[in-house]
Amino acid sequence: MSSLDVPGLDMSSRVRARDIQMAAVADVRRRVLMISGAVDVSGHDVSMSINLPEPGRWQVIKSETNLTDQTWLAMQVTTDENTHFVDSQETLILSRQFTRTFLTPDLSRLTFFDGEVRPGEAVLMAFDIEATSRKPAYAHARYVAGDDETPEQVAANLERVVADGIAQRPMVEMIVPVTVIG
Repeated sequence: MSSLDVPGLDMSSRVRARDIQMAAVADVRRRVLMISGAVDVSGHDVSMSINLPEPGRWQVIKSETNLTDQTWLAMQVTTDENTHFVDSQETLILSRQFTRTFLTPDLSRLTFFDGEVRPGEAVLMAFDIEATSRKPAYAHARYVAGDDETPEQVAANLERVVADGIAQRPMVEMIVPVTVIG
């Protein structure tokens, strides 16, 4: 019996990441959470669970290396029910690779687009979250154009992705260890 063959536990639609690690550092004094790691899956979204030192508002600075063989044309971050993005004058929402962002009115989905992350490159993102629990979770999805898509089709699909979101796929679940400083 493998470690995933547990009677009564259906893991058919879930995969647990074991070989690609993400790690985080939380600076409590500055309320900054820095996360780095890599993604090596193409057919799954990535769900990250984080153990914060305390709930509240945190600035997230995240670097994620694209270890797939596909170019990411958009990235979407969605929060769990106990977390939302912060949208205010003093909030910095940006990515080095993407020039535009879209945040839904309910503050639960943030999409970075109008750029690309090629295989082997790292994407850098910054945004603020407000978490009502110490264990927020959020998911990352990436939009990749199909091999047979024309530039016009890619543009139309990107418009749809921004407006409607990227359809959820099976998840790779990651529990991100957090080192607390400050």
